[in-house]
Amino acid sequence: MPLDRLRDYRPEPEEPADFDAFWTKTLDEAARHPLDARFAAHDTGLATVDVHDVTFNGWGGQPVKAWLLLPRGHAEPLPAVVQYIGYNGGRGIPYSWLTWSSLGFAHLVMDNRGQGGGGKNTADTPDIAPEGHGSSSPGFLTRGIEDPHRHYYRRLITDAFRAVDAAKAHPRVDASRVAVLGGSQGGGLALAVAGLRDDLSAAVADVPFLCHFRRASQITDNGPYAEIARWLSGHRFSVEAAMETLSYVDGVNFAARATCPAWFSVGLMDKICPSSTVFAAYHRYAGPAEIEVFPYNGHEGGAEYDLPRKIAALRG
Repeated sequence: MPLDRLRDYRPEPEEPADFDAFWTKTLDEAARHPLDARFAAHDTGLATVDVHDVTFNGWGGQPVKAWLLLPRGHAEPLPAVVQYIGYNGGRGIPYSWLTWSSLGFAHLVMDNRGQGGGGKNTADTPDIAPEGHGSSSPGFLTRGIEDPHRHYYRRLITDAFRAVDAAKAHPRVDASRVAVLGGSQGGGLALAVAGLRDDLSAAVADVPFLCHFRRASQITDNGPYAEIARWLSGHRFSVEAAMETLSYVDGVNFAARATCPAWFSVGLMDKICPSSTVFAAYHRYAGPAEIEVFPYNGHEGGAEYDLPRKIAALRG
């Protein structure tokens, strides 16, 4: 789809009538479990950054891991960035996450439950689904696709919501200045959390995944969206039921509820998260939002070259 059409692309949203009630109930259930955020000093040998191995209780009261990186010698309390990681990645090792603490931010990097097999950053958080998840294709997108209450991303989004609370719980963090950030799956999680909270300073969603599922699954045969098509090729008569489940975790619907300032990015040659799916979320964003377009880039988007824009945005 050419850029001039993308600028006006506002598809009819697929939003369940009980979307808000679903997430209110989900987060109320999570709140019954104490957050119990624990910060254990982790020796890295770094001269300018203090690292903490973090554990907090996410969905179902299950422990979720994270790293918290804190700059030494900066005035406190510190503004914070909560970062969410891309598909099948994990928190890995703290040496991979030095940018934001070097810029003077407290930086919490949340692990992805059950992921971390992508070959770069491993994960340390298991995904425990007490009710199981029924039939699924390989990957995470169709786990629980027959029931929104059992869907994998209900659990991961709840973890992401609670990760903000974990960051705020640290005494060196300014709880009034916490932003969320991520790319691809991480961008989709940032949108979800921005739509579920009213206490964020900003959200950054680079080439976000988890948006406009029906179109995404119809126009790209690349993963992860291809997992939906693969599952539906066997479950021929379950299309509408699957799309209804996915509508509860669609970034387009979360964007309509988000009010903090947001910065999006999109690659017009992205074959993993097609540009029209990103624009669908961007155009529905309820708060002030900007989008950076990279006409000749794919899923890498602006990569590190887009970092100055994000630094300026989060520093205000």
